[in-house]
Amino acid sequence: MKTRLTELLGIKYPIIQGGMAWVSEANLTSAVSNAGGAGIIASGGRDVEWVRNEIRKTKKLTDKPFGVNIVLLDKDKDEKIAMLCEEKVDFVALGAGNPVPYFQKLKDAGIKVIPVVPSLKLAKRVEESGADALVIEGMEAGGHIGTLTTMALLTNVIPDIKIPVIAAGGIADGRGMAAALLMGAQGVQIGSRFLLASECMLHPKAKEMIIQAVDTDSVVTGYSRGHGVRGLRNVFTDKYLELERSGAPEEELNNLATGTARLGLVDGDVENGLVHVGQSLVPLKEIKSVAEIIDELIGVAQETLRNAGNLGRG
Repeated sequence: MKTRLTELLGIKYPIIQGGMAWVSEANLTSAVSNAGGAGIIASGGRDVEWVRNEIRKTKKLTDKPFGVNIVLLDKDKDEKIAMLCEEKVDFVALGAGNPVPYFQKLKDAGIKVIPVVPSLKLAKRVEESGADALVIEGMEAGGHIGTLTTMALLTNVIPDIKIPVIAAGGIADGRGMAAALLMGAQGVQIGSRFLLASECMLHPKAKEMIIQAVDTDSVVTGYSRGHGVRGLRNVFTDKYLELERSGAPEEELNNLATGTARLGLVDGDVENGLVHVGQSLVPLKEIKSVAEIIDELIGVAQETLRNAGNLGRG
C-alpha cells in the first residue's frame, strides 16, 4: 500500500505506531517497523540515557525506519534532541509545545520532522516552517488530547495542506484507516491497538482491563482545566472528576494525578493508576502479535477501500 508517507519514510505500509508513554520502547518499536509500519520510541518521562539505550537496542532488532517522540513540555527536551541528532534516528515526532525552533537542527542531522498539531492554523505554520509531514490527532485518542475530533481535523486541515497528513485519534481498525485515507490522509498513527500487542510491555492487568472495557468506559480528566487526559474509568478517575467538578485547586489535582500513568501502565494498579487508551474500545478484544495486527489492519482497509465504490447499490 503506497502513499506519499510510505515514500517519505521508506516503509511498506502507511502506519505509524503512536508514541505511548511508558510502553513504547525497543521491543514494540522494532516489531512495528519489522512488520512494515514505522515504530516510535516514547521519550516522555524518560531520561536521555534511557532513550539513547532504547534507540541502540532498536537498531539491533531492526534495520527498518523508526522514530522517537519528543514531548516539548519535558525540561530535558534540548538534551534529548541533541542526543537524537547524534544517534541519527529516521524521524522525530514532536508534540505538546512549539516544534518549529527544533526543525533546522534535526534537518541538519538528516532527521525528518513530523510534528503533532491540533488545528489548521498550526498545521499551516509547521508546513511553512519546513515540516516533512504532520500528524493531526483528534480528541478520541488516549492520553493527552486537544479539543477537536479526528473527523473535524480531517475535514478542516487536509484540503489546505500540501505535505503528507497523518490521521490519529480513535483509529483502531482497518475501517478507520480506510476512512482516513479516503478523506485524503496519507497514513494513520495508531496507538491503542498496539497496547494489546504481545510485544507491548503494558502490564497484563492493564491489557485485561482494556479487553473487558465497553464503549462507554472512556473518560477524560482535567478537560475543564485545559489539559485533558483520556483513559479508562476507575477509582482514580472518579475521584479526580469529583474534585474537578467541585472546583478543587490545581495543585490538589496535580498532586492526585502525578505518577498515575506509570502506576497503571507499568505497575498494573488499574484502579489507582490511569490506563491511557482511546475511545474506540470495542475492537480491542484480543492480544495478537504486531505482525498479525498490521496484517489485519491492512487487509480490512484494502477490502473496505475496494468496496467503497459499491455504496448505495444495496
